[in-house]
Amino acid sequence: MALSKPFSRHAPRNRHPIPYIKMAAPSLFSQHAVRADSVPQGRSDWALFPACSAPLPPARCPYAKMAAPGGSSGRRLVQYVVLRGDLQREPLSWPLGALVAQACHAALAAVHAHYGQADTGAYLAEGGSMRTVVLEALDECALTTLAETLKQHNIDHKVWIEQPENIATCIALRPYPKEEVHQHLKKFRLLK
Repeated sequence: MALSKPFSRHAPRNRHPIPYIKMAAPSLFSQHAVRADSVPQGRSDWALFPACSAPLPPARCPYAKMAAPGGSSGRRLVQYVVLRGDLQREPLSWPLGALVAQACHAALAAVHAHYGQADTGAYLAEGGSMRTVVLEALDECALTTLAETLKQHNIDHKVWIEQPENIATCIALRPYPKEEVHQHLKKFRLLK
């Protein structure tokens, strides 16, 4: 007897992705523009939504008049993400994908919460040259201590609390010039 195709936990690939119009409110993306060829004919309401491959034209980019990174100001923007290292070790032994997801959630939440900051806008406008540094905190206690330090020094950040476990897994700062925040992060090493 021939066996049928093995069961897959993964959903089949969607050949027709859900349009942005059904995914989010237009007001969330009203500052973005899309390429004309990425908008289906007869759907002018899609023009408010960004396409992944559509760069913002300089005239419509809200940050186009800001100084370029590495320019005369010398301010290199960086987003620091500090992840608990004990999550990957025994007894917790989280898989790599789960750890990466924690860092992604925290980084996106920090950018979303501080989207109106000029540094955040300039960082996002850097596109493919954005700089992110991922550091390791030894455990939850070290992460909590860092959160207290950042709060005392009025440094904008997001502590990511994983649910339903309800444990702090990661901290992400909004994008800052390195020289403004590096002193608070010097004791943490790069995550390996």
